[in-house]
Amino acid sequence: MNSVFVSLGIKSWKPILAALLLPPVPLLLLVLIGARLLLPRRGLGWLVILVSVALLWLSACTGAARMLSQTLLPLPAALSFDRIRELRAEVTAKKPLAIVVLGAGSEPFAPEYGVSSLQAPSLERLRYGVWLAGQTGAPIAFSGGTGWKQQGSTAEARIAAKIAADEFGRPIRWIEDDSRDTRENAARTMELLKSAGINHVVLVTHGYHMARALRAFREAAGPAIQIDPAPMGLARGIDAPALEWLPSSNGFRDVRQLLRELAGLTAGA
Repeated sequence: MNSVFVSLGIKSWKPILAALLLPPVPLLLLVLIGARLLLPRRGLGWLVILVSVALLWLSACTGAARMLSQTLLPLPAALSFDRIRELRAEVTAKKPLAIVVLGAGSEPFAPEYGVSSLQAPSLERLRYGVWLAGQTGAPIAFSGGTGWKQQGSTAEARIAAKIAADEFGRPIRWIEDDSRDTRENAARTMELLKSAGINHVVLVTHGYHMARALRAFREAAGPAIQIDPAPMGLARGIDAPALEWLPSSNGFRDVRQLLRELAGLTAGA
């Protein structure tokens, strides 16, 4: 599917298509279909409306997101401390290893800082990448351009590099600032790292995004380069069980994220 977008020259439509395909838009359309069926087929119309409302409810529940994750997109395990020690040993032995952090969105202008900034998910990834770099001694690469939804703003990787140096005290060695989606993250970042002689990559992104990111990077890297997943954002909430099945903003966000990743995996995006 991604290749179809490329061949048709409509890759910039991806955010619009995602917004139309993910909740609540399809479920709201289903409600309208049910309402239209009330006159000619009253029973069927009410059934469609009730199913639509039930799905709308579930689409905003953290419990539904957890069940979707467990059955369709299990979260990967966190990088173990034993593995981190092994990575530190590789760096100490001067083996060519790099930590790659994937961007997750930027703010064109943050009034409180007076400059561009990173959105919260991107900042979380950067923080973990910097922490891993401190634990292992490996250099960092950050991948992120302006994105299909943020044309004309400062490249995300440039913002991340400034934050990493000024606030975390750790410079980013490789800045990939042209990519607009996960596949471009992989292709353009691996070009940089291959030219630098890197043959081992530790990939940092959120757990829900890791399956798609790992596939893209392994395809771009080829068999000669090892890609290790370093997922983050794996902590579960501590809501009471009943609250997991009540609609919330967190539930709506989590369900959309999972459905977006599942759609991306299916479509090859």
